[in-house]
Amino acid sequence: MPMSVNGLLCIDKPPGLTSRSVVDRVQEIVGTRRAGHAGTLDPLATGVLVVCLGVATRLVEYVQRLQKQYLATFLLGRESPTDDVDGPVKELPDPPVPTREQILAQLGKMIGTIEQQPPVYSAVKIHGKRAYELARAGRPIVPSVRKVIISHLELLEYEYPRAVLRVVCGGGTYVRAIGRDLAHHLGTAAVMAALVREKVGHFTVQSAVPFDRLTPENYREYLLPPLAAVTYLPRVCLDEKELEAVRHGRSIWRNPAESSLEMAAVDALGRLVSILTRRPDGGFQPVVNLPEY
Repeated sequence: MPMSVNGLLCIDKPPGLTSRSVVDRVQEIVGTRRAGHAGTLDPLATGVLVVCLGVATRLVEYVQRLQKQYLATFLLGRESPTDDVDGPVKELPDPPVPTREQILAQLGKMIGTIEQQPPVYSAVKIHGKRAYELARAGRPIVPSVRKVIISHLELLEYEYPRAVLRVVCGGGTYVRAIGRDLAHHLGTAAVMAALVREKVGHFTVQSAVPFDRLTPENYREYLLPPLAAVTYLPRVCLDEKELEAVRHGRSIWRNPAESSLEMAAVDALGRLVSILTRRPDGGFQPVVNLPEY
């Protein structure tokens, strides 16, 4: 019987592939059905795509919480229905040419918690369907505005019409929409021409395995333990009695000084066994249990 595969792969996604197609191929390479990615990348984008395997699929939402860093290239004075160059791009007639100072002034206003409208062509679900599925079927629906967090916006290069930005943001942010909204504030339009996801938390593109290098023979060399998904959580090592309680869904009690609202519980071998959350009475309740692996 083949050994089960549990953990994470930090993959450098190439351009031209959807995140789903990368996961499908990983399933073939690894020989498992249990796989999912922690954050969609558009087909034109490259960079960090974290794929969770086996019991680690229960931790996808914890990876999605991590802050992300992007290198994004935009072309001003152009528009497309997809907000990037994958859609039919149309140049605006006689668009304004913003100065570097004007761009910097607008970027400063876009940092913090802002309201953002996801693109019509996006993976946002509307009535159970992906927005891009509705758009492709000729029934485009504008997704609802939602709050996102932009921690850092930096203009790295600018020579009209090309502007290169570094973006640090929270989960759920559409980088295409940042360029679109920036251009709107400048009285013009923009399309995203390239995107590199440089980081997802501690997962970096420098440490990611190029997708075409993964094979059935070598993928275990790049497999990270499930604990890698939650390195940002305080860690607590459980004794045998506590392990038994947690595995049966029962709460445990720890030192009152451990005031964290959430903790990663590991066994004596350092393997992640559960995510615990603090109860009002001071106990810690398991909310995500990982079967033995």
